Amino acid sequence: MFQELFPGMPVSGIGVLPLDRVARDGGLKVMQDLLKGDLPAPPMSATLKFGLTEVEEGRVVFKGLPTDEHLNPLGTVHGGWTATVMDSALGCAVFTTLKPGEGYTTVEFKVNLVRPLLPGMGEVFCEGKIVHRGRTIATSEAWLRDAGGKLLAHGTETCAIFPIDNLRR
Repeated sequence: MFQELFPGMPVSGIGVLPLDRVARDGGLKVMQDLLKGDLPAPPMSATLKFGLTEVEEGRVVFKGLPTDEHLNPLGTVHGGWTATVMDSALGCAVFTTLKPGEGYTTVEFKVNLVRPLLPGMGEVFCEGKIVHRGRTIATSEAWLRDAGGKLLAHGTETCAIFPIDNLRR
């Protein structure tokens, strides 16, 4: 049964990824399965109204809909919303490069907010791409754009890569 994160953005459910499946299949297959609806979207996707729209090795695209629910006290979309969408694209670009048995986490990221996001501006798109993938460190870059292609934010990220068993408790 499908539900919508926001109008036109269906997902098969909300939840976390099964680590056993990530450990077995590796990042690209898991991300492709998430895109197909075989795996659930993360809970924050429903809260912040953004989701995955494209996946290939080393590249992902997310689509989001900033709304009045995401405003800061001055009436623009909070920078934390932008940072979260950017971190997702940056990290998931790295995720697509993981081999079976590998996990990852963000070590640091930087986001440059170029233009304000406003309620009613419609859908925005965030593309993340791998820059470098080493044995234990990966870097990525991303761009957030409006529907017309205007740049809203850009950023970079460093992720640590480690045995996925380090995530099991």
